[in-house]
Amino acid sequence: MNIIVCVKHVPDTAAKVEMDSESKSIDRTDLAHVLNPYDEYAVEEALKLKEKSGGEVVLITMGPKRADEALRTGLAMGADKGVHICDDRLAGSDALVTARVLSAAIKTMTYDIILCGKLSVDANNCQVGQMVAELLDIPHVSIITKLEVQDGKAVAHREVEGGKEVIETQLPALFTAEKDLNKPRYPSLPGIMKAKQKEVKLLDMDAIQVDQKVGTEGSLEKLVDVSLPPKREAGRIIEGEPGEAVNKLVSALRDEAKVI
Repeated sequence: MNIIVCVKHVPDTAAKVEMDSESKSIDRTDLAHVLNPYDEYAVEEALKLKEKSGGEVVLITMGPKRADEALRTGLAMGADKGVHICDDRLAGSDALVTARVLSAAIKTMTYDIILCGKLSVDANNCQVGQMVAELLDIPHVSIITKLEVQDGKAVAHREVEGGKEVIETQLPALFTAEKDLNKPRYPSLPGIMKAKQKEVKLLDMDAIQVDQKVGTEGSLEKLVDVSLPPKREAGRIIEGEPGEAVNKLVSALRDEAKVI
C-alpha cells in the first residue's frame, strides 16, 4: 500500500509570536518551527497502515528551505522518503494555490491513500486537504477519528454533533486526521539518525505542471491586516475576611465591571 502524507512546517505553538507590520504576517525571524501537530496524527496513521499492510509512506510539503525540518521529523518517525516543493515564486500562496501545487506533484506519484492533518495551526483554514482531493478527483473524508482499510475499501469514522458518522469509500481516497485518530509516536534516536540518510526529493515550479499563476499573484485570498489581540488587564485578588471579601467582590462586579 502506497501512502502519501501532506505535511506543513508551522510556528511552534509554545513560541512567542510577534507581528511584522510590513508583511502583515507573523514575523518568522528566529521563530521556532515544528511539524504541524495535526499532521503528526496523519503520519502516525500512515505508519500504522504500513505496519499492517506493507508498502511505502511518502511525505510531501510545500514551503521554504526550513520546511525540510518537518519532513525530517516525519522521516524520523518512520516514513520512507520525502518530497519538498521549494520555490520563491510560491511565497504568499493561499489554500487553493497550495492545493493546486500539491495535487500537481501528487499526480506524478503512485498512491492508494493520501492523509493530511485536518488543519494547520498557523492558518487554521481546514481547506487544503479537501481541495487536493477535489483536484485529484478522488473521494475524501475529513476530520476522521478512526480508519479501517481492507480489500481496496476504507471505512472512516468521524465525530458529528450528537453522534458519529461511519463512511465507506473506495480507494484511492484522501482523509484528514483529527487528534483522536491515534497517539503519535516519538522519533527514536535510531530513527533520527536514519532520517538524515533518507531521500528527500527537491522540486521547484519548473518541475511541476501548474497552468495557473502561483504565489500572491495567483491567490484569490488576500491578507488585508493581522494583529495580536489587545492585552488583558491583570486580575485582582480581593483579600480580607470571607464576609468582607464577598462584599468587596459584589461591589466590584456591580460598580466597576457592571455585570450585576
